[in-house]
Amino acid sequence: MAGGLTAAELERRLAAFPRLRYAGLPTPLEELGRLSSQLGGPRLWIKRDDGFGPGLGGNKGRALEFFMADLLRKGQRKAVTFGSLQSNHARMTAAACAQVGVEAHLLFFARRPPHPEGNLLLDALFGAHMHYIPFGGGGDGSMTLETTNRLVRLVARLWVGRDAYFIPVGGHHVTGCLGYVAAAAEIQAQAASLGLPPARTTVVMAAGTGSTLAGMLAGFYLLRSPIRVLGLDVENLWKGFPASVARLAGALCATLGEERRFRPEEIPLLGGPSPDHGDGRLAANFRSAIRLMAQSEGIVLDPVFTGKAFAGLLELIDRGEFGEEEHVIFLHTGGLPSLWACGDPL
Repeated sequence: MAGGLTAAELERRLAAFPRLRYAGLPTPLEELGRLSSQLGGPRLWIKRDDGFGPGLGGNKGRALEFFMADLLRKGQRKAVTFGSLQSNHARMTAAACAQVGVEAHLLFFARRPPHPEGNLLLDALFGAHMHYIPFGGGGDGSMTLETTNRLVRLVARLWVGRDAYFIPVGGHHVTGCLGYVAAAAEIQAQAASLGLPPARTTVVMAAGTGSTLAGMLAGFYLLRSPIRVLGLDVENLWKGFPASVARLAGALCATLGEERRFRPEEIPLLGGPSPDHGDGRLAANFRSAIRLMAQSEGIVLDPVFTGKAFAGLLELIDRGEFGEEEHVIFLHTGGLPSLWACGDPL
């Protein structure tokens, strides 16, 4: 694909935006040799964003490099965001705020649990102010991401004050997604150094709010890289989700100096893996996927996003969606703390 930016030019354009630099980039890109042999399909790799950034790490560290730098540039001393009770984004935001002496306020549209576990325990440890507001806050498929963020921003002004820096759910905003544009360039360089053929390489990831997907989609487009991306909607949280991702990817391209309108039908987004309609809080196919990764490669996935996304990838491989000559990079976005709150034997 001709006519795109070079990696150096994309880096220069990204450098126009304030950014903190957390240690650990580039994150490793590792081959899953045993799994590839066992499954007998495409050659599998894993991108290890699970250890990047503050507060035990995760892909949201890429977004927080830009959000926190923007907050500090504006001189604000409070940040507010929201998510589910086991939100990795909220946990990492709390840790990032602790690092720079900024108040973190986390909104949870749920009842306060009797005992904080997993990410909630870490939120408290990092000194975050945790606000439980049990009257619903989107995420049930009835509202778009944009509507939910607008409504919660209003709630945040009432609960926390107008002087707080608002970070949308999952970092679904151009500022945060700049980090995932940079991640696309990072993956392109690593794939080239490892000899992966770009036209036969696909990056597969969980899609919660679509921030990572939109950033990488825009990044690979700006580079005119033939590397493909595929998001697996593991939670079905948002009305009009593909349209939201399309708008964000287009806004990213425009922000970085190139107009590109994405249509919802262009967004490489599939429904998540089929549950087995089993007995419990975590379906048997999800538990099986988590065990397979752990026992084949010694890598731990979480029960909220990466475990479900990997189960979805296994379904795609089983259906023959990837050929033996193809390379699949599974993006490990982190989330280990939620494993301790799973409450379900794996």
